[in-house]
Amino acid sequence: MIKEESKNNIYSLFTWQNISTKLSALGLAFLLWLFVMSENEYTITSDIPIEVRNLPAQLVLKEKVPKFAKVRIKGQGRSLFKTLLLKRFMPGFKLVLDLERISEEYDFNLNEYFNRYPQKIVIPSNFEVNFVEVVYPIKIHISLDEYKEKMVNIKSGVNIKPSPGFTLVGDPEIRPNRVRIAGSKNIVRDINYVLVGPDSLINIDSDIKLTIDLVPPQNQLIEYSPKKIVYIQRVQAISERIISEIPVIILNPNNQMRTFASPQTVSLTVIGGLDYIAKIKSNEIKVSVNFNDWNPNKQFYDLDVEAPKDIIDWMDLSPKNIELMVTQKNN
Repeated sequence: MIKEESKNNIYSLFTWQNISTKLSALGLAFLLWLFVMSENEYTITSDIPIEVRNLPAQLVLKEKVPKFAKVRIKGQGRSLFKTLLLKRFMPGFKLVLDLERISEEYDFNLNEYFNRYPQKIVIPSNFEVNFVEVVYPIKIHISLDEYKEKMVNIKSGVNIKPSPGFTLVGDPEIRPNRVRIAGSKNIVRDINYVLVGPDSLINIDSDIKLTIDLVPPQNQLIEYSPKKIVYIQRVQAISERIISEIPVIILNPNNQMRTFASPQTVSLTVIGGLDYIAKIKSNEIKVSVNFNDWNPNKQFYDLDVEAPKDIIDWMDLSPKNIELMVTQKNN
C-alpha cells in the first residue's frame, strides 16, 4: 500500500501540468535575468502618480483627477528593473499638473504639456531612466468651482434583523448625528444629508456598536468632518410584564360636571425588550376614556390604550371597560 502511494506521488511530480508550470517559471526567470543583466536599452510602460499643485485660493476641484498615468519610459535593462521594483516606495516619481493659472475649466493635453514643461516630470536621477510619452490618459479635463461647506444630518440605511426571541429597542443612536461636508459649491448645495449604509445585519441577539467610515459617493470630490461615526442599536430579549395602577384619563371633560372613572386605575401586560419594560412606569402608558361618549343611559365605556412605541404589544387589560360617574357641580 505504501509503495503504491509512493508511486502515485512520484507520478504526480511528472504530470504535464507540473512540468509546464516549472518550465514557465524557469523561462520567466531566465528572461528576467537577461533583462536585468543586459545593458541594452528598452522601452516599457509603467504607472506614474499624477500630482495636482497650486490650486487657486477658494477654489476646489469639481471632478476627480486620475491618480496615475500610464507612461512609456526607456533605459537600460537593469535601470528599468530597478525602477519597476522601487518606484512605488519612492515619492519622487510623479507627473505634476500646475493649476496656478487655471480659472474654471481647462483641458491638459498631457504630452504637449510635458513637452513644453519637462520640469513637471519628476524622476529621480539615480534611476537613470527617461520619460518618452504619456500613453493614457492623453487628456485630463480640469473643472474648478467655488469652495463651500455646511452641516447636514446623518441618516441610517442600516437594516437590523434581530434573532427570534429578540427585539430592537429604541431608534439607532448615531454619534455625532451631524457632519460637516466641504467641496465644490455645485455639489455641496444639493446634499441634504449623509446616508450611512445601506447594510444589513441578520440574527442579532445583543447590543450593536459600530464605528463606520464616512465615504463620499463615487466621483464626488467632497470631504466629511469627522470622517467616522459611531452607530449604536439596543437589542434585548423579548419578555412580558404586568403593569398595574395605570391611571385612567378622562378626555374632554365638561367643566359644568364632576366626572370620575370607576375604577380610577387599570392594569395590563406589556410585551417588549426585557430591560426596557423593566423600567416602564405606569404613567408612561396612556389609558383614556372620552367624556364626549358619555350618555346618562350608558353604564360602561371602552378604554383607549396608547403604549410607548418600543412596546411590541400589550394584552390582558383589566378591567376592559369602566364606569363614568357624573354629577352636577354646585354653583
